[in-house]
Amino acid sequence: MILRLVIAPLAMTIFVTWSVLAETIAGLVRPMDGDTFEIAGVVIRLAGVDAPEMAQECQGGPKELRRCGAFVADVLAGRIRGKRIECEVHALDKYERRLASCSHAGEDLSTWLVSEGLALAFRRYSEKLVPVEEAAKAAGRGLWQTTFETPWEYRAHRWEVAAQEAPEGCPIKGNINRDGERIYHTPWGSQWYDRTKITESEGERWFCDEAEALAAGWRAPLR
Repeated sequence: MILRLVIAPLAMTIFVTWSVLAETIAGLVRPMDGDTFEIAGVVIRLAGVDAPEMAQECQGGPKELRRCGAFVADVLAGRIRGKRIECEVHALDKYERRLASCSHAGEDLSTWLVSEGLALAFRRYSEKLVPVEEAAKAAGRGLWQTTFETPWEYRAHRWEVAAQEAPEGCPIKGNINRDGERIYHTPWGSQWYDRTKITESEGERWFCDEAEALAAGWRAPLR
């Protein structure tokens, strides 16, 4: 088994501006990716973890893990879809997502993801789950059967390449689908990014960051 983690000192971050909240959200979920979902239209990102992005691939290991971003999203969706999830919100990021500790039947989802080797401890913000990650790595669970970049390094690489090709260096694609829904696609987080073409004459556009897309009325893709 070969393991390779690449950690860049200037890797992109997800959370930039936090505001402390005292909020509890509970209900049935609508999965979005490996660490994000919706409850009653509120977007929640699991605290303390970073899962592979939807478009991310891993090398080696079992075949089902090669498309590791989609694999992790499917595993999480299978565990929480149609179930009541309870979340304690800690902060609100600049994209209006709730950063929260969430559980099902008393089991913390962030801990479960890391213990199964499906996500990494997000050490930039908390080292609480580092021992859990090290145990999963030692046991060769999940992603630890493959060679992979950390999700934060993957995002940085994808953004850098896409920004070089996008108009004015703004690589987020604001697409309007056949139902008239306005959906934005990031270079790292959407399986459809490379296939999405922007036709500005039809109202589609490019964005420089997710906050700009959200403010303009676009939403992230849903599973």
